[in-house]
Amino acid sequence: MSNLSGANALLAQLKQKVQSGDVDGGIADLSQLKIIMLDFPPSTEMSDEHLLLATQTLELGVLLSVADGDLSAFARNISQLKPYYASKAAPSDRKCHILGLNLMHLLVDNRLSEFHAELELLSELEASSPFVSFPINLERQLMVGSYDEVLDAGSHVPDASYRFFMENLLQTVRDSIADCLEVSYKTMQISEAVTMMKFGSPTELSDYIDECRDDWIVEGDTLCFQPPPTGSKASDIPSMKLIAQSLSYATELERII
Repeated sequence: MSNLSGANALLAQLKQKVQSGDVDGGIADLSQLKIIMLDFPPSTEMSDEHLLLATQTLELGVLLSVADGDLSAFARNISQLKPYYASKAAPSDRKCHILGLNLMHLLVDNRLSEFHAELELLSELEASSPFVSFPINLERQLMVGSYDEVLDAGSHVPDASYRFFMENLLQTVRDSIADCLEVSYKTMQISEAVTMMKFGSPTELSDYIDECRDDWIVEGDTLCFQPPPTGSKASDIPSMKLIAQSLSYATELERII
């Protein structure tokens, strides 16, 4: 029991470091707690006290890995945490938060089969939590190509810890928009590109071009797209015809519904 008391004291210390943003100190405490947990009985035989301590430790480990930007540690902590969530212990206050972060990770990695498998394990109450409904709605918006809504969601995250995954997701969405732009247009006004890609200023667009699209050419207020090295040229793609067809299909669907 003294070992458990010492672990609880270390856990309280870990909580303080996570809340204060002391990532390095938190990682050191987390390592010590995991060493202590090696002497715990299997999750199916643990007392409620052991289960609670182990669950909270690993949950804090998840939050630390997000703060540290360490996706490998994130995946390990999630994997270690799952057996405790599957146990009969009382539900944790952080459970929906952690489940939501895991869904964000799967979504950013485009591991959609695993994403939907995780959804099947959720209770109705868990699925309705703001932490969990946020990635669910994001996935729906991505599937229908509502990139504007995905980009706007970046300013409405349910917790600051979600920003790490949103930044990665926003980069992916912007890359997708950029791919569409460079095969659909030969040139575009910089102001239009800023709006379409949801940048806050032309400077942000310029930084993106320098980092990710060095084949784009800026000439005054105009952005010139180089044709892709392989595949169809922009002039070969009947953009207006495709748009007209899409609008026609949408109109017919509305009539059917």
